[in-house]
Amino acid sequence: MTTTESMTPSPPGFREAIAFEWTKFAGLRSTRWTLLTAGLLTVVGAVFVGLSGSLQPDDTVLGGSLTLSVVSLMVAGTVGALTMCGEYASGTITATLTAVPRRGRVLAAKATLLAGLLYATGLASCTAAYLIGGAVLEDGRYAQGEAMPALLGIAGLFALVGLIGLAVGTLLKHSAGAVVTVVGVLLLPSLFGPLLGDLQRWVTGATPTAALEKLTQTSDASPEAVGSLGAWPSLGLVATYTLLLLAAAGWRLRRRDV
Repeated sequence: MTTTESMTPSPPGFREAIAFEWTKFAGLRSTRWTLLTAGLLTVVGAVFVGLSGSLQPDDTVLGGSLTLSVVSLMVAGTVGALTMCGEYASGTITATLTAVPRRGRVLAAKATLLAGLLYATGLASCTAAYLIGGAVLEDGRYAQGEAMPALLGIAGLFALVGLIGLAVGTLLKHSAGAVVTVVGVLLLPSLFGPLLGDLQRWVTGATPTAALEKLTQTSDASPEAVGSLGAWPSLGLVATYTLLLLAAAGWRLRRRDV
């Protein structure tokens, strides 16, 4: 007596999903070059500030060396947005969801890969920028600042802003709208905060930019401007609403047709 069992292929696992995402990420020039730009900007900023000697007297070498890290954060958010919006623009999202039918797994794989790449990029570039800044500004006029574990937190912030971009890109599907939204989250509270009076510290202090200023120990991170919450609690706050945004993006992705 012969029993014939129909073999139904199981959906790809999480490791396979990450491998798919890496293949797509590495194959796109736009994401590769944007990621490289995020790292180079921080280093270029350290060279410029060091050679120009444009630090405030009460600033630190760490804060001055990472002057352009806020711009690098914007680029990190752009990388996150393009990771999802690029698939909608090219139409490959249909093939992606066919290959990995579990949409939550698709988003989780993208988030894991993106966070790892941005963390590594942020840590390497910010460490290099700090070392370059320290070498150029070695005349002892400025305090060094506590580089560790601050650099680990700054690298984590790169990853978090990238995930915010991924979540916003998943919700909006349009690259331009997602990039503008992420840049607005980073910049607008700081620009319009002074107009809000006593509310400035609450609005501005909750942003990734405020967490960055506290971690870099820049002289701009005054309690009046960015609130009295410490650097690591501020980073925790950013991580909390990043996870909430990702949860909303996952819910929206599962309910959307494509």
